[in-house]
Amino acid sequence: MGKLSGIRVVDLTQFLPGPMMTVMMADQGAEVIKVEPAAGDPARVQAPFDTYDGAEQSVWFANLNRGKSSQVLDLKSEQGKARLRDLVAGADVFVEGFRPGVMKRLGFDYDSVRAIKPDIVYCSISAFGQEGALAHHPAHDMAVQALAGFLSVNDGPDGTPVVPGAPSADMAAGLTALSAVLMALVGRERTGEGAYIDCAMFDSMLPWCAHTAGSAIAGGKSPKSQSQRSLGGAGFYQVYETSDGKHVVLGGRELHFARNLLTALGREDLIPIADQPAGEQGELIAFLRESFATKSRAEWVDWFADKDVAFSPVLDFREAFDEPHIGERGLLVEGAGGGRHIAPPIRFAGEDWSPGKVPELDSGGPG
Repeated sequence: MGKLSGIRVVDLTQFLPGPMMTVMMADQGAEVIKVEPAAGDPARVQAPFDTYDGAEQSVWFANLNRGKSSQVLDLKSEQGKARLRDLVAGADVFVEGFRPGVMKRLGFDYDSVRAIKPDIVYCSISAFGQEGALAHHPAHDMAVQALAGFLSVNDGPDGTPVVPGAPSADMAAGLTALSAVLMALVGRERTGEGAYIDCAMFDSMLPWCAHTAGSAIAGGKSPKSQSQRSLGGAGFYQVYETSDGKHVVLGGRELHFARNLLTALGREDLIPIADQPAGEQGELIAFLRESFATKSRAEWVDWFADKDVAFSPVLDFREAFDEPHIGERGLLVEGAGGGRHIAPPIRFAGEDWSPGKVPELDSGGPG
């Protein structure tokens, strides 16, 4: 019995933010009914693939949709709409990720759904929200990050923005939507009333810049990476290349880390520079670049083993998933029918978890 056992979710979302949100609910015991078009969620055909329950399936789809059931509904047909209304009547949560206005045209906007199930918790996930000048502007993760200012500091040493390595706007929206839905369910227990949630990827990203964009938030100039401690302006929060063309990072700006490392390297004279404002540590950064270029990544890992410094090698995903820490924490789990899953980050003490079955696309044809 998971923490959300007894909660039924009707999930009309595809790709990433919505499915990420609802898989976290399914992992905790919620009954999630994934409503799909006849072709299925496009993530079903996204490579690479692995064998789950005896069939080749997308690793992406499996990891974001395990433990759900699937129903194919044609929401433009009367039969499909009737079947969805039946699902809504027994649901606690309704989640959709279409462009603003689509659900109203289909007859399943919040007012219509609430007429069927008055205490429903209804969550709409979109790029920019249901209202405003950008509401109908098409965008996936990177475009949202660009318009929210984040891509401007996702840049290289020459200041050119690069494609981000993590879909932060997607994931922020999924986590924000999950939090809002759970809050609404708690509130419903107290008041008996449901709620409507307008969750935008753009809105969800903004709080993530409070520690770096303070000057802009306060009405001043935009921060630049090379003058920010957390974005490349500090010697002890920086990426360095090693002699074998790989990389390591220093990931702790506290002065005692600088003291420990610079003493071990025989450059105590540079310790005061580590305490200077970001953007004024050029001499220190230059020394560290020269130093790290003298040994391979593996040699530096060995060298740092007995030193109290926030240091890490930059690993690729294969190396990261092969790290002993993954096994020790049980973070990569094989399903009963095969195929590997990333374990949920929320796991409760004393409760066992195993990945639910990956849903087959409903073979009954669109309703």
